[in-house]
Amino acid sequence: MHLDPGFINLVLSISLILVLGLILKRFKQPHVIGYLTTGVLLSPQVFGLVSDEETFNRLGALGVVLLLFFIGMEISPKRLIANWKVAFVGTLFQIILSVAATAFIGKFLDWPFERSILIGFVISLSSTAVVLKMLQDWNEMDSDTGQDVLGVLLVQDMAVIPMLIILGLFSGEKPELITILKQLVGGGLLIGLMVIVLVKEKVSLPLAKWLNNDHEMQVFGALFFCFFLALLSGLFELSTALGAFIGGIIVKAGKETQWVHHHLEPFRVIFIALFFVSIGLLLDLNFLFENIKMVLLVVLLTFLLNTVVNSWIMRMLGGSWAESLYAGVLLSQIGEFSFILAAVGKHAGIITSYGYQLSISVITLSLMFSPIWILTFKKFFMPSAQR
Repeated sequence: MHLDPGFINLVLSISLILVLGLILKRFKQPHVIGYLTTGVLLSPQVFGLVSDEETFNRLGALGVVLLLFFIGMEISPKRLIANWKVAFVGTLFQIILSVAATAFIGKFLDWPFERSILIGFVISLSSTAVVLKMLQDWNEMDSDTGQDVLGVLLVQDMAVIPMLIILGLFSGEKPELITILKQLVGGGLLIGLMVIVLVKEKVSLPLAKWLNNDHEMQVFGALFFCFFLALLSGLFELSTALGAFIGGIIVKAGKETQWVHHHLEPFRVIFIALFFVSIGLLLDLNFLFENIKMVLLVVLLTFLLNTVVNSWIMRMLGGSWAESLYAGVLLSQIGEFSFILAAVGKHAGIITSYGYQLSISVITLSLMFSPIWILTFKKFFMPSAQR
């Protein structure tokens, strides 16, 4: 029987994930680092086991959708809304301060105004996937700091939409009126669903009773609840991850849906791993080695800037110094949505090819080093933040 060569690559890829995961576990490091490292090793510049990066990117995008769906099932909407000041005001000031900092730096480097805005947007977004994965692993989702960070991350994800509109204006591409109207209608619809959940607290989901004793159909029922809301959000030109998050909240409020989390957990693990592997594949090692000093310097400055800015904002909004510093460290890396902003910036001519590669390298390394940065601060500087 003919052996598909892709099958060999699949086995080798899984082996890499398994070996790196076990090694990192021994050193008490999160699996995220292993996934990212696997992506780098699988790239054409190292072992060359993966040539179709686009497929990995699409599968990784599904991982983000599933992650937000799970998060929606684990949070309290009332608690999140009650904490609106930290989520909305904190995120607004964080973006403003990030843009102001890059504008100040750009003035000395003779950057165009739109480039300073783009870089400010890029560094202001933290990684929902990385931070929430670690909060889940450490059982800190329900802590005060965990809820504050969760709120900021969700508002940051929503802020990507106006950021893209602003960058489109810089490129001379005015957003179409129909697009803006669709986003407004979609946003209103999602908010309406949230209001229903808040008012009724318990909602009846279609087919839930019929799925209760059918384990095979429960898998597809769970996937339907996740991806239908994600699709609905996407059709209204909003983030699919945002729609999945709302879907998770609705499922949590529904009756007889305890089976959802159990049956989707294996899918979440696989697709989240693929997401981080896809990020590792994006890294251009030749560019990285040629510009390693510059990349590492920018990564370090980004960690310091984001930690200081976010910690100060959390403190001003009423958090203790220990909790505020911990939240600032958690939000210190650059997020996965920043890849999209960098690509738009390159397409619009705001940054050059060099600037784009530098952005990709900095974002990727910030994601790879983020768990180490957080664990270092948590272990040596913030013992009171460990819950």
